[in-house]
Amino acid sequence: MEGIAEFGQYLGAGLACFGMAGAAIGVSNVAGNFLNGALRNPSAAAGQTATLFIGMAFAEALGIFSFLVALLLLFAV
Repeated sequence: MEGIAEFGQYLGAGLACFGMAGAAIGVSNVAGNFLNGALRNPSAAAGQTATLFIGMAFAEALGIFSFLVALLLLFAV
């Protein structure tokens, strides 16, 4: 019975790691859209850098949360 519980921990931690992949896609999407807008209108790019960093921080925070969930599933349960 212990093997099934250990398998569940590893499976849950692996599934929680999909959130880190989603965070990487989100950060690249934010940065790509910023570069697209900055190349279209360079004079407005300086005013949008704060929005860029806030968007990247939120996307990266979700990846960190999923990493913490994976660690909790591996070592705390």
